[in-house]
Amino acid sequence: MALDLARVRALCFDVDGTLSDTDDLWVRRFAAMFEPFRIFFPHRQVEPFARWVVMGIETPGNLVYSLLDRLHLDDEAARLINALSRWRKASRHHSFLLIPGVEHMLERLHGRFPLAVVSARDEASTLAFLEQFDLRRYFSSIVSAQSCAYTKPFPHPVRKAAEELGVPASACLMIGDTTVDLRAGQAAGAQTVGVLCGFGRRGELERHQADLVLENTAFLADLLLGTE
Repeated sequence: MALDLARVRALCFDVDGTLSDTDDLWVRRFAAMFEPFRIFFPHRQVEPFARWVVMGIETPGNLVYSLLDRLHLDDEAARLINALSRWRKASRHHSFLLIPGVEHMLERLHGRFPLAVVSARDEASTLAFLEQFDLRRYFSSIVSAQSCAYTKPFPHPVRKAAEELGVPASACLMIGDTTVDLRAGQAAGAQTVGVLCGFGRRGELERHQADLVLENTAFLADLLLGTE
């Protein structure tokens, strides 16, 4: 596949692994859990095992969420997660990581292209991430897992974002780190860019026919605007 820059009139961004450094955050958390058992790991390094666990969880997690979505139970699942977060008082202490270079990229693209968030996260945590880094001001559309009857990999979220941005879905570029993001964009008729700063791997993104694969989301501004 080859990206047709002339078609691109609007940009849709996934959150986890695309704007938010979610995989590294979870690696840190799992590494902390395994720390008491460091002596049992090769060279006493728990981080490689923690990363392997995180990468292994991602695909089954997507499958489970897709099943809940098909059964129209995703809203109930999101409400349960939010309730548990409130019970643990975690909702007051959101802690996310931002992929380096992403904020500068958004600053450059803002005003040149209408921007949307298209996330499989629930609305509360999607907004919490954007607000932590004051990124909400860049986006004209925010589509979460609860915004449509079906979330990614169905095309509904990308189509909703396109409608809110005032462009046809075929004029959108869906940017994400997993095949779920690619499938949603392609099903909506959008072009797709896979990024390697999250959970996805080049081989699987290319097998699912990403129009382009970038090492980091932050490189998108140079691609679309040059080095101005």
